[in-house]
Amino acid sequence: MSAADELKDLLNKPGIITLPGCYDAMSAKLIERAGFSGTFMSGFMVAAARIGMPDTGLISYSEMLDQGRNIAAAVSIPVIGDGDTGYGNAMNVKRTVDGYAQAGMACVMIEDQLAPKRCGHTIGKQVVSREDAYVRLRAAVDAREEGADILIMARTDANGTDGLDEAIERCKAFMDIGVDITFLEAPRDEAEMERYCKEVPGPKMANMVEQGSSPFLTPPKLEEIGYKIVIYPASLMLARIAASNRVLETLNDGHDTTANATFLELQDVVGFPQYYADEKKYVAK
Repeated sequence: MSAADELKDLLNKPGIITLPGCYDAMSAKLIERAGFSGTFMSGFMVAAARIGMPDTGLISYSEMLDQGRNIAAAVSIPVIGDGDTGYGNAMNVKRTVDGYAQAGMACVMIEDQLAPKRCGHTIGKQVVSREDAYVRLRAAVDAREEGADILIMARTDANGTDGLDEAIERCKAFMDIGVDITFLEAPRDEAEMERYCKEVPGPKMANMVEQGSSPFLTPPKLEEIGYKIVIYPASLMLARIAASNRVLETLNDGHDTTANATFLELQDVVGFPQYYADEKKYVAK
């Protein structure tokens, strides 16, 4: 099956789909090795890892596509890719969808923010008009219908700018346009989550960000509310920062390595044992 077909299969099975967030090939490999059925490539975390800059539209389409291609090639689980605003007009949206499909992504998320976009849990967000948002999603769905083997997720940030009624209306319209999954970003409380899940048909995604704008709920609770997918986009990056800071603080004192992974484990994760096994096949006799 293609990556998109694998994700469709997961959506059709019972139970909520828990997707840790990745930001490079290594983090994606660790997620797969831990037994998760998929991963979410976060634009915020890719911007942090790749260019060390905030998620405010500074990272480009080509940089995100390159990172996504490396991530998808490193794992066999489906990857949902953050496509931001589609990086331009409707024709740019179609190019983004096609590019993410060719890179091996299972799904691309397109949002209704005004470019340059911002993280959904930071200040300063603005959204485009309903009409402009619908044009973006029609272009994305057209790209899928014209042959891009990828699912379309529609995200709205209207709850933070225009309120829940507007956000729900947009999600309903996105489903009518033909998207596969909706994502209403940053509901303020469980009541807003429940209303979204009750009123909008189709699979819905929850975004669990530590110290974010929404309640931080467990997967079973989110499934009870009505969500099909839950992502944890920041968890691995936050763990990386904490662990890196701990190591850096000890380097000048001799560095206690007892809490670290071993060098042999690192070699195993990146594939040295398989490389050595394959290398033997090509030794000259």
